[in-house]
Amino acid sequence: MTAPPYPWTFTPLLFALGACSLAPGDSSEFESSTAADGEDSATGGRNGSEEADTSNSPSAGSSASEPDTTLDSGGANSRGADGPGSDTSNDGGPSEDGSGTSAASVESGDVGASEAGSDEGIEDDGDCNTPPPLGPVIGWAGVSGNDTATTTGGGEATPISVSTLAQLQAAASGTTPAVIHVTGALNPGNLTIGSNKTIVGLCDAEIHGHVELSESVNVIIHNIAIVGFGVGDCSLDPDFDPGEGCSSGVDAISVQRNSHHVWFDHCDVSDGTDGNLDITNGADFVTVSWTRFHYTPRTDDVGGDSTGEAGHRFSNLVGGTDDPDDFDDANALNVTWHHNWWADNVVERQPRIRFGQNHLFNNLYTSDTTNYCVRAGINANVLLEGNVFDGVDTPHEFNDEDDEATAHITADDSNEYIGTTGERAIGGGGTPFTDPPYDYTVESTASARAAVVADVGPR
Repeated sequence: MTAPPYPWTFTPLLFALGACSLAPGDSSEFESSTAADGEDSATGGRNGSEEADTSNSPSAGSSASEPDTTLDSGGANSRGADGPGSDTSNDGGPSEDGSGTSAASVESGDVGASEAGSDEGIEDDGDCNTPPPLGPVIGWAGVSGNDTATTTGGGEATPISVSTLAQLQAAASGTTPAVIHVTGALNPGNLTIGSNKTIVGLCDAEIHGHVELSESVNVIIHNIAIVGFGVGDCSLDPDFDPGEGCSSGVDAISVQRNSHHVWFDHCDVSDGTDGNLDITNGADFVTVSWTRFHYTPRTDDVGGDSTGEAGHRFSNLVGGTDDPDDFDDANALNVTWHHNWWADNVVERQPRIRFGQNHLFNNLYTSDTTNYCVRAGINANVLLEGNVFDGVDTPHEFNDEDDEATAHITADDSNEYIGTTGERAIGGGGTPFTDPPYDYTVESTASARAAVVADVGPR
């Protein structure tokens, strides 16, 4: 049975066990502000320790049925008529000259919710204190592994309501299952999230500062905005070091140190000083869905790791180093990204991947400041299906020739490219990743775009 394009049916099981913890964040390596540079320098964590991330295949012990992958009406089969790794042009779709739906029309919201259809069956009672429904998890967060069957967060625990950072810090700590409802914009600070937690934003809730999951298991973060310290200025971050630059700061969200079974759904993540949402150091079984990534314009003009006009607006890093010592990155870092929007002022890492099997489907890319969107590094196996790249430079590429020898990118003609420039690299010397161990449905790009524009982020 295939999962629906967007899961609106409420599933109580999804509120069962969750985790996140705050430790000093790992600082990802500098990635040049031009896509042509191709190579990152692995700098290790901001506490001086190297961050290791190694994941190239599903974790041992995963038990999932044979995936049933379909494309809804109006699109080609997600495998493509020519099979995996075929040319990535979108026959019958908008051409490279920019015809078809433009980025401008998306930014202005001209694509209506009626086209998306994902609100069908939902009754809006106008009460922001009622949590929006959470459907079944799709992707790696729902795959069994590491002695965890799926991601259920706090399960059916009685909800706890919080409205201050101190209250949230207390409620989110430890491993006792908890469902936490957050209201209001919290004061900036650091938040550590333990295991078996569901965090749900209500009434335009916002977390400001740094959220960290370290050795956290079974966590759901849903319907909330998370704003990093670096809003327009990296020096606002308490950890900012002018001798290094923006990369000395912390991510808006760090998932690291063997954290697993983590699901971000309907979030809005912006202005991380280092990254927006980085997944490193053996983290595994992660799904990121219906989430918008963006930045306030800024520059990065000081320090030995300065990125200048790019402002280190590097959104998502999977795997923090080519040479992990303390974490089994080669058998971790498996992430599903679906129905996300990389929007205003993102420059790179959408995402940038080392190791791991990363599946990206039905995502939208529209940032006109992009140097590249998806980059495959050492031993990365990437599957791209039904994504829309509109007006961006270099939709997908390899980090360099050496990494191309170990990595693989599969992208078929279900993807759509509108007015793009630069590379659309496919193939590589690594093992193709073509059969994710879970059920999912790839929508046509027109349907996916309309749905993402209408429904991405908190509701």
